[in-house]
Amino acid sequence: MKAVVSASRRTDLVAFFPDWLAGIFREESARVLGPRGGTMKVDLRPASVHTVVLWSKNFSNLIRNAHRIRAALEKYDQLYILFTVTGLGGTFIEKGVPAPAEALAQLPALVALAGHPKRVSLRFDPVVHWREGAGIETNLYFFETAAAAAARAGIEDIRISFTQWYGKALRRAAKVGFDYVDPEGEEKLEAARRLAATAAQWDLRLHSCSQNFLTRVPGIRASACIDGTLLKELHPRKEEAPTTKDRGQRDECGCTASLDIGSYAQTCSHGCLYCYANPRMS
Repeated sequence: MKAVVSASRRTDLVAFFPDWLAGIFREESARVLGPRGGTMKVDLRPASVHTVVLWSKNFSNLIRNAHRIRAALEKYDQLYILFTVTGLGGTFIEKGVPAPAEALAQLPALVALAGHPKRVSLRFDPVVHWREGAGIETNLYFFETAAAAAARAGIEDIRISFTQWYGKALRRAAKVGFDYVDPEGEEKLEAARRLAATAAQWDLRLHSCSQNFLTRVPGIRASACIDGTLLKELHPRKEEAPTTKDRGQRDECGCTASLDIGSYAQTCSHGCLYCYANPRMS
């Protein structure tokens, strides 16, 4: 069975390594440094690849064909795009990320590149809360703007989660004096109800990423950001894709098996305070 190639959960290859990404797709082979050391050779011949899944917070390099990356991808049967827009781009929380309006303006071009709006999913991930003065701030309210932009572009699926403050991110927040807030479960459910109501207004499907308690809210289903069944349905020839659970992901992750070609050694420069991946942000 052909493999699904993920580029990448570990770093933003499209935004910061487009030259490398274009190069390996031209060469149809990659050597990838694993998260626990060692290297893995990945076969990128089109005959071996079912779908290329691209994850990014900034697809401008793909849209403008930097390093002829679009040309390098044209030989593959299918692209699936996971585009993260939180509304925090350009703020101290996501310093290197494009401003929200600039990011959302990329959506129509991405739908055109993917060839079908179902091949693009918007990730409103994560929802962040923090204290400023006597009040609590959040990006929660930007969801209405993001949902409207997604719907206008023909996109049907949005994926959400609330910030998970791993140890590395906690230390980083303390170091820079970021007074984060992690709401109680019921507060998150109430916020999720608001998100679900907004999604319903725009006929959008809402998915919770690795936080299955959110599925207690009507209208929210558990996410498989990489979903082999969906990728088969969208494939030009309906070819089978892997549908077994990706064992390398969290327990509540619904993703099916894929080959991730990113490396934590390829440092992302978005500078997101909540990031779990970047080894150079401490």
